[in-house]
Amino acid sequence: MERRTLGRTGISVSEYGLGTMMLGAWGNTDHDDAVRMVHTALDAGINLVDTADMYSDGESERIVGRALKGRRDDVVLATKFHNPMGPDLNHRGNSRRWIMRAVEDSLRRLETDWIDLYQVHRPDPETDIDETLSALSDLVRSGKVRAVGTSTFPAEEIVEARWTAAERGHVPPRSEQPPYSILARGIERDVLPTAARYGMGVLTWSPLSGGWLSGRYGGPGGADPSSAHRGALLAPMFDPSVPANAAKLAAVERLHGVAADAGLTLPHMATAFVREHPAVTSVLIGPRTHEQLEDLLAGADVRLGGDVLDRIDEIVPPGTDVSRDMVFYEPPSVTDRRLRRR
Repeated sequence: MERRTLGRTGISVSEYGLGTMMLGAWGNTDHDDAVRMVHTALDAGINLVDTADMYSDGESERIVGRALKGRRDDVVLATKFHNPMGPDLNHRGNSRRWIMRAVEDSLRRLETDWIDLYQVHRPDPETDIDETLSALSDLVRSGKVRAVGTSTFPAEEIVEARWTAAERGHVPPRSEQPPYSILARGIERDVLPTAARYGMGVLTWSPLSGGWLSGRYGGPGGADPSSAHRGALLAPMFDPSVPANAAKLAAVERLHGVAADAGLTLPHMATAFVREHPAVTSVLIGPRTHEQLEDLLAGADVRLGGDVLDRIDEIVPPGTDVSRDMVFYEPPSVTDRRLRRR
């Protein structure tokens, strides 16, 4: 598997990274099997492993820590903080108080002395970015963290973070981790150009758009999306009676034809599409099973020609999101009615 440099850090990472959100209670609950999945990915040439403290309430980090025993020096290990880790309001967010606690908890669960890339999982409107970067800079200088990054930050907040770091003498964010897929291309307008302008690495997640591009839906013999997912949380995301979901299904049906004409499976085409963007450093794949992992690894060498990319552009134009539910972050100016009503 080919390598690329993560921004200007000098750190070499594989074109595919292993996202581990599905290792643990949220997906694969068999710890032994989950460890084998990590080993399979490493043996295939993946050297970037990405997790977060919130994934299955720390269970994913514990699985990753166990899997990396004896192999830690050969792995670029990334994790994240921000989301709630308990009912206490101080056990979340981007404050110095929480960062210093969160990093120690992650180091303990991961059974390591350092984190290669420590990422701010989401913006925190309640915390000054100067406060966050100051704490992260101290972690870098102490040796507990090698580099810092952001995840799902809008372009304007990336710019603010970089400006604050330069103005106040802090360590700047070296990478951004946004969602990116054929169905969610909005970041092509601003986030990807901004990251490229600052020389930041980009680690993208959800290349299969939450399962819509997994090949299970649309196309010949495709399953009904509403029948394949259970539970109140996931059902609305796959209910074809919702207009946004109907639009996704229509796009997926057309994309099946593009993949078939190119002699590819839809998952292989979808993942290769993300990797083709020059601003993308590594594509995080997040399989739940060994079968899913092996299938995605089999497409690691797929490259898309200009004709295929042009046909994709006709279905989902560059810089557009088929629906807003794939954006995953809305600023308070939109979500907090107090900021938009007198």
